[in-house]
Amino acid sequence: MIKTVLVGLVCGAVALTLGVLIGHFGITNNSSSAPSWINDIGKDVDENIVEKFLSEVDRLNIEENLRELTKVPHLATSEGDEQTVQFMLKRWQDPESGLDKAWREEYEVYLSFPDAKNPNKVTVVSSSDTVLYTLREKEKNYTKDQEDPDIVQPYAAYSPAGQPKGKLVYANQGKPSDYELLNRTVDLRGTIAITRYGGAGRGAKAINAAPYGVIGVLVYTDPLDINDGLMSDINETYPHSWYLPPSGVERGAFGSQYGDMLTPYLAAKEETYRIPFKNVTGVPPIPIQPIGFEDAYRLICELGGEGAPTEWKGAFNCTYNFGGPGFKPESTQNDVIKNSSNVMGVIRGSVEPDRYVIYGNHRDSWVHGAIDPSSGTSVMLELSRVLGKMVKEGKWRPRRSIIFGSWGAEEFGLIGSAEYTEQYFTMLSERTIAYINVDIAVFANATLRASAMPELHIEKLTNELIRLSVQTRILVGYLSGAGSDYAPFVHYLGIASMDLSYTYDRSKTNARIYPAYHTAYDTFHYASNFIDPGFFSHQAVARTAGNVLIRLADSLVLPLNCSDYAESLEDYLNKAVDLYQEKLSSRNISMGRSLLEFKSTFNLKNETPLKVRRINDQLMLLDRAFLNPLAFPDKYAYRHVIWASSSANVGTFPGLADAFAKADSSGQTGDWEKVHHHMSMLSQAIDGAAGMLENVI
Repeated sequence: MIKTVLVGLVCGAVALTLGVLIGHFGITNNSSSAPSWINDIGKDVDENIVEKFLSEVDRLNIEENLRELTKVPHLATSEGDEQTVQFMLKRWQDPESGLDKAWREEYEVYLSFPDAKNPNKVTVVSSSDTVLYTLREKEKNYTKDQEDPDIVQPYAAYSPAGQPKGKLVYANQGKPSDYELLNRTVDLRGTIAITRYGGAGRGAKAINAAPYGVIGVLVYTDPLDINDGLMSDINETYPHSWYLPPSGVERGAFGSQYGDMLTPYLAAKEETYRIPFKNVTGVPPIPIQPIGFEDAYRLICELGGEGAPTEWKGAFNCTYNFGGPGFKPESTQNDVIKNSSNVMGVIRGSVEPDRYVIYGNHRDSWVHGAIDPSSGTSVMLELSRVLGKMVKEGKWRPRRSIIFGSWGAEEFGLIGSAEYTEQYFTMLSERTIAYINVDIAVFANATLRASAMPELHIEKLTNELIRLSVQTRILVGYLSGAGSDYAPFVHYLGIASMDLSYTYDRSKTNARIYPAYHTAYDTFHYASNFIDPGFFSHQAVARTAGNVLIRLADSLVLPLNCSDYAESLEDYLNKAVDLYQEKLSSRNISMGRSLLEFKSTFNLKNETPLKVRRINDQLMLLDRAFLNPLAFPDKYAYRHVIWASSSANVGTFPGLADAFAKADSSGQTGDWEKVHHHMSMLSQAIDGAAGMLENVI
């Protein structure tokens, strides 16, 4: 009883105090007798600070950051990774340009490595087991970087160990439709499938194969998909250009979920409960091994059987057939629990320290990782140096707190960022304004790409670039799927997020990603010679990201645009109506149009600074209204009904699109009921978001 009374008195006193202070602010804000903190409360973005930041971002500093970060390979939890941890801490704890505080946050996570003493091998053998051909175990050396003894051999993380032996077949991209078509002609039981990257996720190529009796999978990058068809390292590929050389192999994690596999929804600390590995889902059920197109050429061009469809053909100057000779891979992997570190830093806010703007990217790489992820880390270090220096010199302190995160073990499934969001779920859910991700800062130097939630399509982003005389096209898209560390912030926490990068002109190349991706050729030499000579694009990304960061941290009213969100939802609705309404109506499933009211439910024009906290909280929590923990029961940590990943590849609500596709295919009543169920969840989430923006009761 006493505790209840005390709590009531304290809450009442706080409310009374706030009322008096706000009233005083409203009356005396322009008075010379007002306390200094009154001016702080009413302060908006200082354009002089923005100008100062933009002018002090130094491309040569970014270049030196990248040179330092790429001296050695830094695979997650390796000695090289620890060196980058120490480098980040040293910079963020610098007394002249560091942050207010920096520390390391450790997790014990489940990782997968090849056995260095018994490396993976792939061989072609005769019917009498005579070895006819052995595939490369490591990539060809062109610079001293490829000679580093700490380079991990190409492998598929989380692939099971095994020694499958069988007939080789070509399965295109390893999509379900590819295996289904192939199985009409070839009995896939006991076969090894060779597939090309693209079309389906890495691990999915094996997951899709197993039901047909396939016992092993090879995956390679076809020159058609990455090199615009070029194949020769004599004068066409690296080290003569940015294109992937014939022996280059794309490494990767082959799981389909993000976060530590053994501790779903729990931070992977020492004492945390871990599920048995047999209960882990989303990992390859059969061995899978990535190879270079040099070896894939030798294998595919020897295949017999019927000719594959025209659309399955890549760049090799031979016929792509369905089936042919056998081979024998020997796969050994070590799956271990190891300590992986996030490096965290913070600049404390002066007025609203309990409101966070988070900026992050991962630190670990498969080899030297100059582009992925060190281009982003180099940009983050320069951005934090300029802001930290202004803070240390007493020239600026943000209104809200800025948190920097250098995530560990991202390459194994966004582990560092996912564990962080799981550990601090409540705090981040209640206090985080936005998350900015700059992973691969620069893919190339042609086009700025800003993928974001609709409310974060900040208009001034474009204006700043024009004023800086950055001649570029700007692509603005949405965030969906789990391509980088924004995923746990978007899908699990419902935090407005943005991902920034400079990329290439897709009218000039068909490359699905920069060609040296996840290979031993992603080095400082590659970045400085072929990706961004002079580091001007790195500088532009740093300026752009910093401009957005400062405005989110300093604006009196958050620069989040609700009307943009409403327009995006309306586009989704119109697409859904066009695609689905007729069939849904025939099954008495209604498509409500409450979205049309969303745009007009919130207007800042008549609000005063007295209501700024309430307004900002409404804006901050808008995306949380779209979270439903039951919306995607088969997808780990996907709760956002608008931006979840989708296999339907349709520009509308992802869950609805997938549910409709399944029901339309099966015709089952139960599947149509799931469509109706998801439609109801979607409608109520949108109504809830609209309610979030209405006047407080």
